[in-house]
Amino acid sequence: MEAKGFGKSDGGTDAPHVVLLATPGAGHLIPLAELAKLLVARHGFSVTIISFTVFASKAQDALLSSLAPPIASLVLPAVPFDDLPPDSPIETIMSVVVVRSLPTLRAELSRLQASFNVLALVADLFGTDSFAVARDLGLPPYLFFPSNLLALSLFIHLPELDASIACEYRDLPEPLRLPGCVPIPGPDLLHPIQDRSNEVYRWILHHGRQYRDAEGIIVNSFEAFEPDAAKVLKQSEPGQIPLYLVGPLTQSRAAGAEEDAECLRWLDKQPVGSVLFVSFGSGGALTTAQMAELALGLEMSGQRFLWVVRSPSDGGNSSANYFTTQSKADPFPFLPAGFLERTREVGLLIPSWAPQVAVLSHAATGGFLSHCGWNSTLESVKAGVPIIAWPLFAEQRQNAVMLAEGAKIALRLRAAEDGLVPREEVARVVKELMEGEEGKAARRRVSGLQEEALRGLEEGGAALEALDEVVNKWKSRN
Repeated sequence: MEAKGFGKSDGGTDAPHVVLLATPGAGHLIPLAELAKLLVARHGFSVTIISFTVFASKAQDALLSSLAPPIASLVLPAVPFDDLPPDSPIETIMSVVVVRSLPTLRAELSRLQASFNVLALVADLFGTDSFAVARDLGLPPYLFFPSNLLALSLFIHLPELDASIACEYRDLPEPLRLPGCVPIPGPDLLHPIQDRSNEVYRWILHHGRQYRDAEGIIVNSFEAFEPDAAKVLKQSEPGQIPLYLVGPLTQSRAAGAEEDAECLRWLDKQPVGSVLFVSFGSGGALTTAQMAELALGLEMSGQRFLWVVRSPSDGGNSSANYFTTQSKADPFPFLPAGFLERTREVGLLIPSWAPQVAVLSHAATGGFLSHCGWNSTLESVKAGVPIIAWPLFAEQRQNAVMLAEGAKIALRLRAAEDGLVPREEVARVVKELMEGEEGKAARRRVSGLQEEALRGLEEGGAALEALDEVVNKWKSRN
């Protein structure tokens, strides 16, 4: 199996080389790819990004193929996992696939070592079983954590929480207080740990234990965003794992086709700071009933909005036939009747995708209704745009708490007893973010974080110095 992407510019066998192991999802792969670009541009590395055939997708293939030499990609062959229950969570499947791919990973790492000056293996949060293989081959194993310090703290402390807490975390009588972190109510904790009888819980616990086997943890966050957690996790104590805060690593703004996107031309015509961008990420979808409440709430708010609309999670028009069934009269048939016509002067709806970095960076964008995925959160902070938190799954609920109660750059919505966020609540929070005092305060705070984030990525900034520190540690072993 040959890596794709190396050419004459790979720097030869003497150039420092690092291997990055990526489990699936844009939230994992995008920041790893940005880390690879920094290692190439700043330190003259060549890089191999290893992923898994089982999780291949058009989006992943497009991202990997867009990376220029000396960044190569290598895809491990498929392994069976049809013995797992059909309803197995993705975190379980990822973990099992990594374990069953270890023999092939060992062979590929050995081959790369024969051709390149490999200095380290960096695995992302569900790839910790690769650490033993790396050590056997004389490579220091590092963890790349693509989320925040709150989530990292939860992983690290989970073994002791497992031993000391008897009930389900969702039934905790008081919020969980991790050192340096905002208190998190039990039901808002990481979704895969909410059922301790499920195999996925044991996998998360397993990874949390193995984080302590890493020689260092590279985190996609920055100290000003989570100052108290950073202080705790960076303490120089026996057994403390070295921490390198290299964030925010976010997707580079693409040149070319996206500049002609209809939504950007529409934004050009809107007043500065007047538009709420609504998007739930690449994997986020709402029920038909909730989409109706969101639509009517946006209408009731009277605010301008740009909404990336995905098909409902409970049916509606499936993604397979969505574009063939839409018409000029009713391009979004699952939305309330007349909504498009009534809001056409203030709103724009676009199907499935928007150039998010460009939209958030546009002067007309004044707020972001978001699922609170960490990639999207960092993109919003870098653009200085405050957030309305609407979390859906994974770690998004605890992210929402951290953004609203910790960093205070987000406003939260309150769901009704039936679980739906009603239109009146949508309208209230949207209007407050865009016009109210809470919105102004959140905007001031996110502007300050934006300055800190951008400063950290400048020469002499904290993020680049952290990257330099870990690279120098790798090189010192050479």
